[in-house]
Amino acid sequence: MPEQSDFDDSIRREERASLHEELLARLDQKGVQAAEGASDAELADLLSAIDEFEVAVERAGGDLMVDSPDSSEPERPEFVLPHPHDDESVPTYIRRVQSATARLGPMAGP
Repeated sequence: MPEQSDFDDSIRREERASLHEELLARLDQKGVQAAEGASDAELADLLSAIDEFEVAVERAGGDLMVDSPDSSEPERPEFVLPHPHDDESVPTYIRRVQSATARLGPMAGP
């Protein structure tokens, strides 16, 4: 019979795997394919940065449906989430998203 600690470790692994899949799914819904090997903390930070960008776009009067990453002709290109580069690390991409959010700051108002 397995030890209790082995059982607990198995549950924790399943929970971590489930969390990882949830983070990847939420990023995918936002049109972002996360880099392989990214930690859950990095994925969560990326998701937060994207959420903050989207809030700034909406405050500035942008339409996330029209100015989506998949838009062939966005109304306002500055309202489109930056695309990650193929060789870009998650922390570097987070900084680019944060920079794009900061540029929207004056447009977004209070």
